[in-house]
Amino acid sequence: MEITIIEQNRTIENAIELVIIQRIHEIRGKRVMLDFDLAEIYQVPTKRLKEQVRRNIERFPDDFMFQLLDEEWNILVANCDQLPGNIKHSYIIPLAFTQEGVAMLSGVLRSQRAIQENIKIMRAFVALRQYALNYAEIKHELDNFMRETNSRFDKNEIKFDALFALFDEYIAHKKELEKPRNPIGFRTGGS
Repeated sequence: MEITIIEQNRTIENAIELVIIQRIHEIRGKRVMLDFDLAEIYQVPTKRLKEQVRRNIERFPDDFMFQLLDEEWNILVANCDQLPGNIKHSYIIPLAFTQEGVAMLSGVLRSQRAIQENIKIMRAFVALRQYALNYAEIKHELDNFMRETNSRFDKNEIKFDALFALFDEYIAHKKELEKPRNPIGFRTGGS
């Protein structure tokens, strides 16, 4: 009975992690979460979240948080189907928080909910990083396999080239043998 409860909790945590991962975007080469997504997760109005950030702006250097440019926001809106309709058409450009910025938010918001949700978000960032590392490892192994296969093929290619050359010689010799030859002997006048 205990095992099934633990398994159910893990399944729920994985589902929550997946929902959070879907809200992580890559902007300016950094993985970030947007202010309205964080506000929803922390169950506070976006306006209040931004208010707390402005009150504690010294805690949010540029590598923790930045405001999207109009162009970045337009690209994100065009490419992301998951954004709510009211957000897509908003004239207010969101703030983007890196993993460190999200961690700093839990200290600024100070609610029990913010702390619990922040733990889940940190786990989602870690899971995303792990997926990326696994992908990089698989890609590295595939590259090694391709290099090995290609070097073997290059060595065998020489053998195949020699084999094909022998086939070409054989075919040329066979054609030479099959050419009609002039008959040996004398011809008589009628033929």
